[in-house]
Amino acid sequence: QVQLVESGGGPVQAGGSLRLSCAVFGNTYSSYCMGWFRQAAGKEREGVATIDSDGSTSYADSLKGRFTISQDKEKKILYLQMFNLTPEDSGMYYCAAEYLSYCIGGAARKSEEYKYWGQGTQVTVSA
Repeated sequence: QVQLVESGGGPVQAGGSLRLSCAVFGNTYSSYCMGWFRQAAGKEREGVATIDSDGSTSYADSLKGRFTISQDKEKKILYLQMFNLTPEDSGMYYCAAEYLSYCIGGAARKSEEYKYWGQGTQVTVSA
């Protein structure tokens, strides 16, 4: 069983930065795809970024240049560094994982294609 635990969310002013973390617990495998999703109130969950076990990354086009996904393999932690935040970035941020050789579809990979999810961490950006 795999557990994902997100942290690092909170209130921030527009233009500010946040770094989200997702710690991975339990049985893991050497090949995987991990992703960050977000869901604003009243909107569908959308993919933000993915990273696989080889370190290949993919980003939603609208977020390139402002968000950076990374990982610490030894600590089993996934990160999402977010810069120049706007109120439109507010929402619940989730990390997800699936055991694959690579992230098929990249950031466009659908949420239902991930088996493991964290509980989410709330990001609130004020104008």
